[in-house]
Amino acid sequence: MLPIEWRTEASIDLLEILDFIAERNEQAAFDLYERIERALEHLSEHPYLYKPSLRRVGARELVAHPNYIVFYEVTDKVEILAVVHARREFPDQV
Repeated sequence: MLPIEWRTEASIDLLEILDFIAERNEQAAFDLYERIERALEHLSEHPYLYKPSLRRVGARELVAHPNYIVFYEVTDKVEILAVVHARREFPDQV
């Protein structure tokens, strides 16, 4: 099993998304958080489960919700790089 670590930027991404949703619906924000956490549980044991990213070389993409994608890299750990809305225009580096 590989440890899962969050980059600071990815943690900020998630907090901003949850704050935005919570302003409108606290339960929806909580549900999204739980959904992302459950999806990440599998990464520790199966880090190559999700497809390689076409948006960032070396990264993989986990669609944790139809509207949210978690980008991560696998080395000696699973490093969460970013959490983004699926409709966002992606820059070269996520």
